Amino acid sequence: MPQPQGQQLEEQQPGEQDPITLEVVDLMANLVSLFHKDYEDAAAARALTGAQAKVLGLLRRGPLPMRQIAQTLSCEPSNITGIVDRLELRGLVERQADPADRRIKLVATTEAGRAASSELRESLRFAREPLASLAQGERTQLRDLLRRIIDGARHQG
Repeated sequence: MPQPQGQQLEEQQPGEQDPITLEVVDLMANLVSLFHKDYEDAAAARALTGAQAKVLGLLRRGPLPMRQIAQTLSCEPSNITGIVDRLELRGLVERQADPADRRIKLVATTEAGRAASSELRESLRFAREPLASLAQGERTQLRDLLRRIIDGARHQG
């Protein structure tokens, strides 16, 4: 007798994953690996490390305290200090006092840093070409599903 749509054929035990979930996890891992390779290559072509490129990417939204950069990138604040020092030497970022609390230093991109960040982002081929093969509705659906996955992961952590 056919099962109603959406009903599982067999009960899963807690923690057990169905074959499709396992395949999706593998596909996501493969996707992340491909993205990181393209990102690292794009950064290297601009004489940046992957970490430096990530900091510039984060700062696209505006100045951030170094502690927040460290938390977002899941690394030690001392590592961020070294990364910011090197970006500052190249004229890509600058440190500024936080207008709300002058004890806090914000990191902001300079004009050159914004240009480098935009150029790097535009050069990423990884997703652009494969996504172009999807219809607009498929890209919208994929975006919405990815947002749900990310929101779900954030609520768990």
